[in-house]
Amino acid sequence: MSATPEPQEPESLYAAREPIFPKRVSGNFRNFKWIIMIVTLGIYYVTPWIRWDRGPNLPDQAVLIDLGGRRFFFFMIEIWPHEFYFIAGLLIMAGLGLFLFTSALGRVWCGYACPQTVWTDLFILVERWIEGDRNARLRLHRQKKWDFRKVRLTAIKWTSWLLIAVATGGAWVFYFADAPTLLVDLFTLNAQPVAYITVLILTLTTFIFGGFAREQICIYACPWPRIQGAMMDESTLTIGYRDWRGEPRGSARDADAGDCVDCMACVNVCPMGIDIRDGQQMECITCGLCIDACDDIMDKLGRDRGLVGYLAISDEAYEVAGNTPRSIWRHHIFRPRTILYTVLWGGVGVALTVALFLRQEIEMNVSPIRNPTFVTLSDGSIRNIYDVRLLNKNGDDREYHLSLVADDVLRISLEGTNELSVTVPADSTKLQRVYVTARPGTEAAGRDRTEFRLWVEDLQSTDRAYKDTVFNGKEN
Repeated sequence: MSATPEPQEPESLYAAREPIFPKRVSGNFRNFKWIIMIVTLGIYYVTPWIRWDRGPNLPDQAVLIDLGGRRFFFFMIEIWPHEFYFIAGLLIMAGLGLFLFTSALGRVWCGYACPQTVWTDLFILVERWIEGDRNARLRLHRQKKWDFRKVRLTAIKWTSWLLIAVATGGAWVFYFADAPTLLVDLFTLNAQPVAYITVLILTLTTFIFGGFAREQICIYACPWPRIQGAMMDESTLTIGYRDWRGEPRGSARDADAGDCVDCMACVNVCPMGIDIRDGQQMECITCGLCIDACDDIMDKLGRDRGLVGYLAISDEAYEVAGNTPRSIWRHHIFRPRTILYTVLWGGVGVALTVALFLRQEIEMNVSPIRNPTFVTLSDGSIRNIYDVRLLNKNGDDREYHLSLVADDVLRISLEGTNELSVTVPADSTKLQRVYVTARPGTEAAGRDRTEFRLWVEDLQSTDRAYKDTVFNGKEN
């Protein structure tokens, strides 16, 4: 009898991730990424420490999200909760800006300014300083034995990453409270628990995303690679390989070969681990490092640059025919789609600017009391009651004077005072009950509804504001 074959384990469909160790490269795109990294990280870490004098009763932090006071401070601009449309407008501008740059230049946001890209670049830079360039890091990664050198380098690297992650989480919480005060409270363990929880969460996410997950966040967690397809068309500039020039690949000494010598330089520098010669891929973040690597090889071989570079699908047939690359500005930047996005983006920006400069420093909200709708006084007069909420956006106490358009028909009085003025504390609101009375026999007293306008005036600055409301009379 033949032996019974041993059962075989089913083939696994799971492929473990291969860590990517990008090689160091120099060039215009790499230098531009360094500049973007320095600027963006500088803004993020330094901004909470910029001071801005707003007076004795207001915080002196230039950029502050004051959740307790329900306000947002940005240098000389102060946004109140009811002015959230400014924040909504900025978010709309940010979205339109992403659409504009994606339709013109592909995923330039992902390649240069996305926080995941910036912090991953920073973590790779630290890793390279400690462990060496690509080959040295590969050897260390493939070394199975954890000797003293591997333990020491790994410990130094992880400690450095952790310090960057803690600084990242710490910088974020400084946007929500006075930075110097909160820093002391954090170290003296006097800060609120939510501050420590926020720092801990952001520390862990930064450490994991920038140190270990890296390109996986862009590929699997971020929805933008899938959304960008709707923003791009055949005229969108993106990074590509000119196969009509590079193929067939071969030695630099082979006269029948193309310009590509299959040196793998473009692959070795890619932070996403892809081969741009395989065509446009979802993983590509258009960072341009493969262009720098390929141009460097072309310079050494004495050949023209641009084997890998920015090009559009609509340009392929044009260049294959032997024509020089088209003008970027004429054929790719200034076209109907990008012009439309620019007009929309600029329109929202202009509208926000106009609204910002036209807004008043004094605001009023009027709420009629409907239970009862009106009160009949002993002399036959009809009285309506209103709750008036006055908002003082100034940094000092202000005295506000209330009045009506037609005092001969309707009379106004304030609860708790014989005057028609009320003091509102700095940067706060005051709820004032107001009585409006119509004398007996007047049209307003005998009509069901009479519209009138309630005015408030800042006696110091003479700024005025008004609200239209309705007086309810006793219908005859």
